Amino acid sequence: MQPSEVIKNIRRIQITTGRLASDFFSGHYHSVFKGRGMEFDEVRQYLPGDDIRSIDWNVTARMGEPFIKKFVEERELTIMFLLDFSDSTAFATVNCLKRALAAEICSVLALSAVKNNDKVGFVAFTDRVERFIRPAKGLRHALTVVRDALYFEPMGKGTDIAAVIEYLNRVTKRRTITFVISDFHANGYTKAMSIANRRHDVIALSIVDPVEVDLPDVGLIELEDAETGEVFLVDTSSKSVRDRYRNNSLNRLQERKRLFRSINVDYVEVSTGIPYLKTLARFFRMRERRLNR
Repeated sequence: MQPSEVIKNIRRIQITTGRLASDFFSGHYHSVFKGRGMEFDEVRQYLPGDDIRSIDWNVTARMGEPFIKKFVEERELTIMFLLDFSDSTAFATVNCLKRALAAEICSVLALSAVKNNDKVGFVAFTDRVERFIRPAKGLRHALTVVRDALYFEPMGKGTDIAAVIEYLNRVTKRRTITFVISDFHANGYTKAMSIANRRHDVIALSIVDPVEVDLPDVGLIELEDAETGEVFLVDTSSKSVRDRYRNNSLNRLQERKRLFRSINVDYVEVSTGIPYLKTLARFFRMRERRLNR
């Protein structure tokens, strides 16, 4: 793709996702994602009803009357995006590739973070870490993330989520909000993600295509595993084959949800067949209610 065309497409997605970030996500973003904690703001005179635990005893002793420390929420966040570029994400039967959908969601959230004056970082991964963009602020930096989310060309084919999670822990010094955006066609990442979630706020955002749940009735078809290259024939005209495929798929997805629930990682499932705004809105509302209890 020519550089001029790349710039044109990045500008298009900036306009599209920027509008979504302004009209939809900006209102949710503040309430859904909390800052790192409380930071000192000022000292003021004690008033009836103030928490006595906030009294600044040094200032009180100097002034001869009680003063308290006032704190405000430290809003600045670091948002990390771990984006799966494995071969299995270069697949779709409706609307757009799983990889393209993941890139657009990453773009919307990155631009929302920029509007909130937060830092944004990015890791592209397959069966290895392919690209790291250190967290920083600003629209220019966020557009670099958008460009790589859209156009990065990986070397690897498979998926190693454990490796990228361990890499995250090595390269980040402070707490982050981390979105792992993947189809999660991988194993062995539970321990790494559980450890990471004790330090970071990890959100698993799973991209699914409808045919990964329901096979269409189109007769004998040849399927190939995108990551292993294994080829096999499936008779989709058989109702028992389709039913077994659906049951296995639903069981696999339910098991994935249970896994993330067991390690307290928020899980969002986004389908290429459904507008993602509805899915993310539902997730944001759920998370907001939970945090405000």
